[in-house]
Amino acid sequence: MAELRGAAAGPGPAVAAALPGPMALPAAPGAAPALPSPAAGGAAGTAPGAAAAGGGGGTGTGTGTGTGGTGSGSAREGWLFKWTNYIKGYQRRWFVLSNGLLSYYRYAPGTGPRRPPPASTVTLGPAAANGGCSGPPRRCPPAPTGAVRGLPGPDDSGDESVSQTDKTELQSTLRTLSSKVEDLSTCNDLIAKHGTALQRSLSELESLRLPADSSEKIKQVNERATLFRITSNAMINACRDFLVLAQTHSKKWQKSLQHERDQRIRLEETLEQLAKQHNHLERAFRGATVLSASGTGTGDSTKDPCCPTRDLSDEDDDNEFFDAPEIITVPETMGHKRTGSNISGTSSDISLDEQYKHQVEDTKKEKRTRIPYKPNYSLNLWSIMKNCIGKELSKIPMPVNFNEPLSMLQRLTEDLEYHELLDRAAKCESSLEQLCYVAAFTVSSYSTTVFRTSKPFNPLLGETFELDRLEENGYRSLCEQVSHHPPAAAHHADSKHGWTLRQEIKITSKFRGKYLSIMPLGTIHCVFHSSGNHYTWKKVTTTVHNIIVGKLWIDQSGEIEIVNHRTGDKCNLKFVPYSYFSRDVARKVTGEVTDPAGKVHFVLLGTWDEKMDCYRVTPGTGDNGAEGRPRAHEGEDSRVLLWKRNPLPKHAENMYYFSELALTLNAPEGGPAPTDSRRRPDQRLMENGRWDEANAEKQRLEEKQRLARKRREAEAARATEDGTPYDPYKPLWFERRKDPVTQELAHVYKGGYWESKEKQDWDQCPDIF
Repeated sequence: MAELRGAAAGPGPAVAAALPGPMALPAAPGAAPALPSPAAGGAAGTAPGAAAAGGGGGTGTGTGTGTGGTGSGSAREGWLFKWTNYIKGYQRRWFVLSNGLLSYYRYAPGTGPRRPPPASTVTLGPAAANGGCSGPPRRCPPAPTGAVRGLPGPDDSGDESVSQTDKTELQSTLRTLSSKVEDLSTCNDLIAKHGTALQRSLSELESLRLPADSSEKIKQVNERATLFRITSNAMINACRDFLVLAQTHSKKWQKSLQHERDQRIRLEETLEQLAKQHNHLERAFRGATVLSASGTGTGDSTKDPCCPTRDLSDEDDDNEFFDAPEIITVPETMGHKRTGSNISGTSSDISLDEQYKHQVEDTKKEKRTRIPYKPNYSLNLWSIMKNCIGKELSKIPMPVNFNEPLSMLQRLTEDLEYHELLDRAAKCESSLEQLCYVAAFTVSSYSTTVFRTSKPFNPLLGETFELDRLEENGYRSLCEQVSHHPPAAAHHADSKHGWTLRQEIKITSKFRGKYLSIMPLGTIHCVFHSSGNHYTWKKVTTTVHNIIVGKLWIDQSGEIEIVNHRTGDKCNLKFVPYSYFSRDVARKVTGEVTDPAGKVHFVLLGTWDEKMDCYRVTPGTGDNGAEGRPRAHEGEDSRVLLWKRNPLPKHAENMYYFSELALTLNAPEGGPAPTDSRRRPDQRLMENGRWDEANAEKQRLEEKQRLARKRREAEAARATEDGTPYDPYKPLWFERRKDPVTQELAHVYKGGYWESKEKQDWDQCPDIF
């Protein structure tokens, strides 16, 4: 019987090397099963093909026609699985090996309306002994392992694709069912025996001379006994039918489950292989670019003396994949001991608090403009992400390799980077013009996310962050983590220029395999003191694409409605999602400013990562002024540049793409609360490039927070049992109130923080670090 070995991949044909007679090759390990050989005999004719030798997950069946013996005119036909591509995987094809030609069809002979020409044909000549490729003009492409596999026939009883464990479980289940049916059969025999005896006794009673009433009762009992026996027999027969049905279909169901399991494993392996190949190509391309630049002598040889040297080919380490363990282990020697507020690591003789004090002295005079460069630490992204599909990101323990050295509280504070927009809005006399600047401020808060693909640290419960820019910019801000599950942060900012901004944001996120969706929930309030205008709006959805394969990129999509609750003016902003098939500008944002009657007064146009322009709408003949909206060439005279993004600092790509404000947020400052994010040890260690110690410190802080939560839950349970009152956790600087405008429950700043800072009275602050 000739052997068939598959060696084709992609759209090309399956290549087999097998010929009858002395040129037949032995089967390779894991090779596909042989096709059915024709019946032995000297006369020409057609004979049903015998089942092929099993291997690779099944056996092939078919019919062969030929002259018999080992003549060159013999043919072999049958179904085989052929590798098509990474999308469809293995597909069933009808293969024919005849006269040195291997052909395959989509349909078996007689199953289609007309037999089409073969999808592909390969000539198998003497070169079959070298692996199956024949003819100099054709080259056999490499194929995945088992590119051609045998297809199990309908009468296959071997069930080779099922593992031994599954077989044992299946046989155990069938034995249990059989024993139960045997028990039921025994019960049926007993019921039939006793029922017959009962009927015999009742018949004997009927033959006796008894009163008329007694004979009627005996007849009723006899009828009921008969019905009971019939019902018992029906039940036993139904159980027997169920057993037969389970035995018939159990192998089919098991094969289907095994096929789905294999498909899932194959998909995971394919994705990981593609990710590695993509990363290898990118690194090879970057390496070639660096070599060509150094050869021409045009490369920049200047180095930053304050920051470590970094290889140019490793700029995008988020896309590097290595066979790292799935659980990041930290040696015991990297443990940390806490004495009061002093946190120290074994790799340094100076505690973090002492470093913090030295850095405070250095940053009192001017704001810092750089941070240590991001180190080149690699991590197996796929090994972590494949277990996170469908889960909420805030509940997944992630190493600091995916983070940036800022907390979510500091990211919220970054909304104030373009605070001058609100300063200008406070000076506007027209509420409609003021609304234009508020809309521009809303869009500007997304400009810092265009390159920021790293994840901020999840704040600990009770963690705070202050930003005092009262002297430089006229405002000061305070954030506090008011809830841990679900994570929620409250933010309050006051300006001496006449506005107040407050918000409570709950972050929900889902990892979908290819992208990550981040949905901020909560309302943002902006109040102008002189006019009393009160604006509210909500944030849009942020999506991080190419989580597994390719370069990470961020997009914003959705709509924002900004409402002035005093006048009824509205602004509708639309963030257009990016599309490969759209000719429009990427990251586009459009908007309209309308009065309470719905009449459009201003049109906004721009992008959320560059700038926003405003066009005044001239009065039109329509009811809502739609006919008066300016076209591109008509609105240039009325165009007003509302906002333009500030350029990033030099070498921002090596500093997590931080803006000028973001670079200063984690700089040590004198006087903040002990719960301030600047004092968080794992975040400080990461910023200084000590990521291994940061991972260990992050685990310690998370464990400490879990123990504190369990302690509060135990106290609440004891209070419930004892019937004593129990006060749940309450934030220190914010309290939950019902907003009179939106009628929503939200945490509002209750005061006292800046007074405590002035007195340096932090006795009420919890010990969270």
